[in-house]
Amino acid sequence: MRYIRGLPSLKQSDKGCVASIGNFDGLHLGHRKIINNLKIQSDALKLPLTIISFEPLPSEFFMPEPPARIYPQRDKVRLLKQLGVDNYLCLKFDAEFANQSPEDFVNHILNESLNVKYFAVGDDFKFGHQRKGDFKLLKTMGDVSGMQVVDTPTYDYAGERISSTRIRKCLETGNIKGANELLGECYQLSGRVRHGDKRGRTIGFPTLNMKVLDHIAPARGVYAVRVRGLSKEPLNGVANLGARPTVAGIENRLETHLFDFDGDVYGKYICVELVVFLRAEKKFDDFGELKTQIVQDAEQARSLLA
Repeated sequence: MRYIRGLPSLKQSDKGCVASIGNFDGLHLGHRKIINNLKIQSDALKLPLTIISFEPLPSEFFMPEPPARIYPQRDKVRLLKQLGVDNYLCLKFDAEFANQSPEDFVNHILNESLNVKYFAVGDDFKFGHQRKGDFKLLKTMGDVSGMQVVDTPTYDYAGERISSTRIRKCLETGNIKGANELLGECYQLSGRVRHGDKRGRTIGFPTLNMKVLDHIAPARGVYAVRVRGLSKEPLNGVANLGARPTVAGIENRLETHLFDFDGDVYGKYICVELVVFLRAEKKFDDFGELKTQIVQDAEQARSLLA
């Protein structure tokens, strides 16, 4: 998959595509069905499949306290690649972008820059200055330019609409099982293992440390996890997501202890799947009390993942 950073990075070969646009924050079951439908059109028309999104997200530009992200940009890009997307066009969302007219957006970006032939959006999609652009305008302009515009249906799960808002609520409340069902796979965070404080190894619980985005949805606390990237099969473990208040931590980290594993993994790229939420993050009175709790957490995680 080509990661295209802004319109100036487009190549001539990127023009003529099937596309959709949106935050694609969660890459949930609904998103997956949209992408699968686009792949069918992509194959039929023999055109690349392009997903258009933004950085920052529009809510992060307009709102002083925007909703937490479901996935960091890095993981969104990784998952789009796994889903078979050919091109990911990331547009910078700033004041200039927000103030362009809906007509300019369609003409400059969809027609001139991308020459979109098949465009799938929700029928409630709003765009352009003051969100004045809508599905009807897209259809009208598409009829003139030769761009087929179709609406994407909403998808339900357990009688409710699948949405990023619904997934975010599950993650924030520790309902990782519910979030995973809506996502269609385990929620996962990836990154390179880096050096930490090495406190865990002093009590027999060495950890794989990853820096994590601060403004991210999953509840801070302890999870039973599976880790991919270090062996052919996923490895079981227990992980803490948070700032580590007992040791006066200040940055958000994912610290994972793997069961029955010993190896030098610094610098390696791993993917940590959150399987079960065990407990919320807590500040303990001393390191000894923390160690006792870690032992209990590890035993519970082993049992649940067995």
